[in-house]
Amino acid sequence: MDIGNSAAVVTGGASGLGAATARLLASKGAKVALFDLQEEKGEALAAEIGGIFCKVDVTSDDSVDAGFAKARAAHGQERILVNCAGTGNAVKTASRSKQDGSIKHFPLEAFNWLIQINLVGTFRCIAKSAAGMLTLEPGADGERGAIVNTASAAAEDGQIGQAAYSASKAGVVGMTLPIARDLMGEGIRVNTILPGIFDTPLLAAAPQPVRDALAASVPFPKRLGRPEEFAQLALTMIECGYFNGEDVRLDGAIRMAPR
Repeated sequence: MDIGNSAAVVTGGASGLGAATARLLASKGAKVALFDLQEEKGEALAAEIGGIFCKVDVTSDDSVDAGFAKARAAHGQERILVNCAGTGNAVKTASRSKQDGSIKHFPLEAFNWLIQINLVGTFRCIAKSAAGMLTLEPGADGERGAIVNTASAAAEDGQIGQAAYSASKAGVVGMTLPIARDLMGEGIRVNTILPGIFDTPLLAAAPQPVRDALAASVPFPKRLGRPEEFAQLALTMIECGYFNGEDVRLDGAIRMAPR
C-alpha cells in the first residue's frame, strides 16, 4: 500500500504505541486522525503531525461514529486503521485475604469493562472502518485498506491476575484470521501485533528498579521495547501487500512467567 496521502485512523493515538505509530504514518505522508480520550495530549500531537484529534470512547457506538465522521470530513475515507486503544487490570480469579481469611472473586463488572474496551472496542472500530473502506475504489491488487490491531504477549502466556486482560487480547488474536477472511473479497487486509514489555506511559511511572527488572527478564535485547519499534512493524504490515491474517509477537523472545 502507498501510504503517501492516504487517510489513517489510529485509536489510542494520543500516547504510547499509538502516538509512535501516528508519528511514523504522518512522516510517510499519511493524513492521520487520532482517536483517544486524552484530549490535551491528543490535540498537541495532532498539531505536531498535522493531523486531527477526535475525542472517542471505543466502548460507545455513537462516540466511534462521531469520530469517524469527523475524521472523514477532514481527510476523506481512511484506508488505514491501527487499533491501539486499550487498558489493563490485575485481579486474581478468586483469592483469600491474608488479614481475615475472607474470600472474594474477580468482580464481573471489572472483567466485562476490560473486555468491552480491549476486545469489543477493537472490533467496533474494525467493523465501522471496514464498512467505510468498502466504498473506496480498489488500488493495486484490488486493495482497499489495511487494518492493524494490538493484542499482547499475554494473549498466549498471561500472568497471575491477568485473566480478563489475557482473555481480551486472546480474543483480538482469535478474531484476526476470521476477519481477514471476511474481508478478503473486498481487498482489506487484517493483522495483529502482540507486543511484550514496552516502554509506554504506564511503565514510565514505575520505579527504576522495577523497570530494570522487567528489562532484564527479556532474553534479547535486554531492555524494554520502544514504541517506535511497534510502529515499524505496524508500518510493515500496512505497506506489505502479502501480509494478511497474521498475529506476530514483538517481544525480544520473552515468554512470560506466572508472575
